[in-house]
Amino acid sequence: MKGLIAKKVGMTQVFDENGNLTPVTVIHVEPNTVIATKNKETHGYDAVVLGLEDLKESKVNKAYKGQFPENVSPKRHLKEFRDFEKEVAVGDQIGLELFEKTAFLDVTATSKGKGFQGVMKRWGFHGGRASHGSKFHREAGGTGNCTTPGHSMKNIKMAGRMGSERVTVQNLKVVKIDPELKVVLVRGAVPGNKNATLIIKNAVKK
Repeated sequence: MKGLIAKKVGMTQVFDENGNLTPVTVIHVEPNTVIATKNKETHGYDAVVLGLEDLKESKVNKAYKGQFPENVSPKRHLKEFRDFEKEVAVGDQIGLELFEKTAFLDVTATSKGKGFQGVMKRWGFHGGRASHGSKFHREAGGTGNCTTPGHSMKNIKMAGRMGSERVTVQNLKVVKIDPELKVVLVRGAVPGNKNATLIIKNAVKK
């Protein structure tokens, strides 16, 4: 396993040498700082804790600051990666060179919040006829039962809050890596708004 904390820039499109258009998401990857390392002897498993984006001293309390070594400034984003592929030490900087030979990535983030939505948008229900007089257009329909058991069953798809969930998109093809701009272009879309914090890892199924 190898992974980094990154930021979503937005979407664009690129053309290959044959003129084929590919929609891509631009992901900005600043060097991550190694905050801590864990091993099987002490913690029961091997892992590396990475941090991104410095915090002002005035915004850090003692409890939060206590988990950072003296030579590392407090970071806004922290993420633990188990069974990290690369041998690292506390204070090291890890950047895009980690994915030089990686062809596919898995990207995890919090999806865009859609608010309270009906069953057609939230679950893809077809709804009723749109013709005049049908009196059934975008409703969910019946959700209960008759006398037995006389109530709605659990896990019925209904209207409710949509989005703002932790989502992982797998097997995104790496189109290009630009070390100078510190960006990686992946084919397709990734969860989250612009400037959203992403967790990028090598694809587990590829």
